[in-house]
Amino acid sequence: MPLIVTLAIAATGSSFANWALKKRSRWVGKQQNFVRPLVMLGLLVLVLTGIIGHSSTSFVSNAMAGLMLRSVGSFRSGDFIEVQGNFGRVSARGLIHTEIQTENRDLNTMPNLFLVSNPVKVVRSSGTIVSATVSLEYDTSQSRLEALLKEAAKRAGLGEPFVQVVDLGDFSVNYRVAGFLEEVKGLATARSNLRVEILNALHKADIEIMSPSAMMQLPIPSGERLMPSREVPSRIDTGGKEALPEEIIFDKADEAENTEMQEKELAKLKEERDALKKEMDEADEDGKASIQSKIGKLENEMDGIISPLVDDKATE
Repeated sequence: MPLIVTLAIAATGSSFANWALKKRSRWVGKQQNFVRPLVMLGLLVLVLTGIIGHSSTSFVSNAMAGLMLRSVGSFRSGDFIEVQGNFGRVSARGLIHTEIQTENRDLNTMPNLFLVSNPVKVVRSSGTIVSATVSLEYDTSQSRLEALLKEAAKRAGLGEPFVQVVDLGDFSVNYRVAGFLEEVKGLATARSNLRVEILNALHKADIEIMSPSAMMQLPIPSGERLMPSREVPSRIDTGGKEALPEEIIFDKADEAENTEMQEKELAKLKEERDALKKEMDEADEDGKASIQSKIGKLENEMDGIISPLVDDKATE
């Protein structure tokens, strides 16, 4: 439509200029010297309009997608999301794009239209399931393995563990052990901890983990097993003194989450203050004093939220 309108204006302008010049006898024969530049100018404007129109289409589409994401509220800053193989925590939400911080601490920027057009998996902030799959031979009973794997999940800090048989292969059985993780901010560490505890539990029980292809390629003497020569100590129990890797990996996502929560709390306090101000207009003198005291407390809380936000923005 912008191209059609521009083309119509350019054609009308050129025709009018040509008609006006023909009306003046002294310009007869020279109208081409005036019309030609106008035509060239019209073509230039037409090209620029096409470029701007094409760019504005992408801009408007992403802006509309951003508004849609905000209104739907599928995820917020700090949430773990995955879309088309991109996994990380949301570190910024803009009108045109959304930024996620990956497990390598890198920042991936994705257009909002891309998020609207593709399925987005969001890890629930109330908790998620952490799982791992391990292949074991048929010579160990399923009941014994289930008990060992559940114990490994408990030692990894997962609640309500369960074990499933996901596949019966030609040479091994594939087991899936899983449990509930309440604090999802430690998701990456929890996944690693679960695998560590599975290794420790199976090695301690003298149960070998080895794929059939490895057995066919490596010459192993009869009765010898590929296992650690001594027990590997668990590294899970650190007494709560060791910082989680997520605190370093997802630093910007943590800041974005805290900022968004503070802004929501600030908006809530403002609504309460405005409601009290309206109530004070209809109250008597004693009531006004009590309401004014409540308003003062709310404003003090608001100042406590606003000051850190201003300092963070000034630092940025």
